[in-house]
Parts: sequence; structure tokens; C-alpha cells
Amino acid sequence: GVIRTLTPESLQIMWQPSAPASFVKPMAIGDSIAVDGICLTVTKILPDSFWAAVSPETSQRTILGYRQPNAVVNLEASLRVGSKIGGHFVTGHIDGVGYLQSSTQTANAWEMRFTVSDPRVARYIVSKGSVAVNGISLTIADCDRVGSWFTVAVIPLTYAETNLQHLTPTDPVNLEGDVLGKYVEKFLGIAAHSGASSNVHSDPRGMGAEKSSDRALEEFSKMGKAMGMGLEPHESTHSPITDEFLSEHGYT
Repeated sequence: GVIRTLTPESLQIMWQPSAPASFVKPMAIGDSIAVDGICLTVTKILPDSFWAAVSPETSQRTILGYRQPNAVVNLEASLRVGSKIGGHFVTGHIDGVGYLQSSTQTANAWEMRFTVSDPRVARYIVSKGSVAVNGISLTIADCDRVGSWFTVAVIPLTYAETNLQHLTPTDPVNLEGDVLGKYVEKFLGIAAHSGASSNVHSDPRGMGAEKSSDRALEEFSKMGKAMGMGLEPHESTHSPITDEFLSEHGYT
């Protein structure tokens, strides 16, 4: 889409001719739409465009503050129950802003390097992990130890269908870290805090930390099951190889 009007409280986006009907027609007032990876709520729908509400916090934390009319933006509808899942889970809650450092075309991809100065984002930059750049799910090919920069390989189809093709060095982008990393960070923090308290007050052998870690793992496993991972705490993913197992899987 293309930004037509941008105010401190709202945003109007005009459809591009290439916007698929499967995206445009089902849109309804109140829907959540990702605009450059930012989760916004649709407030008005016109024949050639739509309006979305913008909060002050969103303007401050994302690249909307840098945007001008006629800027090209990536649009994506919310994932619906039963839809095919590809990439990683992107919530639309931007962690911070990064900047394009370089973009180099190779034989089969565009290698793009981004810098990250915001520690709220850098902490989730992990080699071979996932990151959303302007709402695009990408795999981190390389990064430094503290996450101050990272590189991604963008295939030609993604490059052609998104606004990554319009970026030039120093241009800002929205960044969102992998939500799974955020949950792990939170649960480990809870375990460490709870374990330290247990050690101080009641358990000279240090068993409190182990129990707290188990509780954190249980909570993380519940979250994983809700997101389709389906693992129980301490659950083995390997089944014993028995005659019944071999028969069930066609080995007779």
C-alpha cells in the first residue's frame, strides 16, 4: 500500500493495484492490519483505501514518525485460525528501530545488513534466529555478540513484493524480536529471582533454584503447547522402537 494521509492520530493507506482481492475484500472495521509490521486497527474503509488509528506510543517507537505521504508500506492481514503457518510468529508489537547499513545483490539473494542501537531489540538478535523487519519474517544469517548489527538474505520474491526494494543506506526499519525469546527471558528471570529468594530464606543446598527453574519450564511448556509446539516439561520426543512401533509405521 501507499500512505496517502498521516496525522498524529490516524493513517490513511491507499491500495496498490497489485493488492490481492483476498486481502482487500474481507477487511472490516475493527480488524487488525500489520502496516510495516505495526499492528493497527482499521477504523474506516473506503473504495480505494482504509484508515487506521495510531497511538502516540506507536509513533514514538516505530518508523511512522519518519514516514511521509506517498511512502510504500507492507500490508498483512492477521493470521486466522486454520491458516497455513510459515516463518515465525510476528505479533505486530514493534521493539524498536534499526537502520539499513548495506544491501548487496548476490547470485540468488539480496544480502542486507542492519544496525541496531536500541538494547530492547539487540537482546533478541541471535544468529540463525528469527527477526521481523518491517513485518517480514527473516532468518538472521550473522550478527555480532551483542546484537548491534545483523545480516539477512532476502530471496528475490520477498525483495520484489515488499518495500525492502526501496530501502537505501541509513533508512530506518521496524524491528520485532522473536516472541519465544521474550518468554524465555521472562521465565528465566522469574526462576533466577525466585531461586535466589528460596536460597536465602529456606534452602541451603540450592534446591530452590532448581525447583524454580522447573516451574519456569512448566510455564514455558504451557505457552509452547498453546502455540502448537506440543511439548510437556521433561517430555522425551523419542518413542521406544518396538514390534508394534515398526508395524504401525510400515516396517513389517
